[in-house]
Amino acid sequence: MLGRVIVLLLLIGILSIGGIIWFDYLNVIDAKSVLAPVYKHIPFISGEGRTQPKTMPDELINLDAERLAIRLEALEYQRMEIDVLQSGIDSKQGEINQMAQELEERQKALEEWENTLKATAADAENKNKNVEQIARYLSGMPPQNAVNIIAAYDDQDAIDVLRKTEEIAQAEGTASIVSYWFSLMDPARAAVLQRKMAGRPSSL
Repeated sequence: MLGRVIVLLLLIGILSIGGIIWFDYLNVIDAKSVLAPVYKHIPFISGEGRTQPKTMPDELINLDAERLAIRLEALEYQRMEIDVLQSGIDSKQGEINQMAQELEERQKALEEWENTLKATAADAENKNKNVEQIARYLSGMPPQNAVNIIAAYDDQDAIDVLRKTEEIAQAEGTASIVSYWFSLMDPARAAVLQRKMAGRPSSL
């Protein structure tokens, strides 16, 4: 019985040593330094044990310096990203400024056009009032005197006064004196004015 135990223990020891040698050969564990004397008798295994590289005191790793270098590198990447973003922002800002300038120019052009329209409308309103006032003055004069004044106008001004006189008569429900004025005018001039009044829309 004792012999069997001894044989089993020897077998376990042999298997253990063989397993250690095999795992060390596969680089799973590092046992060459301990088993170097044994490797000398095994031809297919190098007898040189693996050793840890020696570090000189002045070559000790400075963890703070490593951390600082990593942080500096991260900051550099961040700075590069910020530069790219800033470049994009500057480009967009330039486009926005250009659009704003164009809009401002368009706004000024619209304001100028609006002022021109207002001035034109004001001129037309003033002209309309002036023509109405002249038409009333002429209607209150002796017909021949009114015809003499109208004859001195150019064709468009004469037409404006004649049309305004008719408008006033229609608005007040009275008979228009325009037809009587035509009868007192030179026939040729009366024909020209009547033809233009019939062929052209009112200028006011």
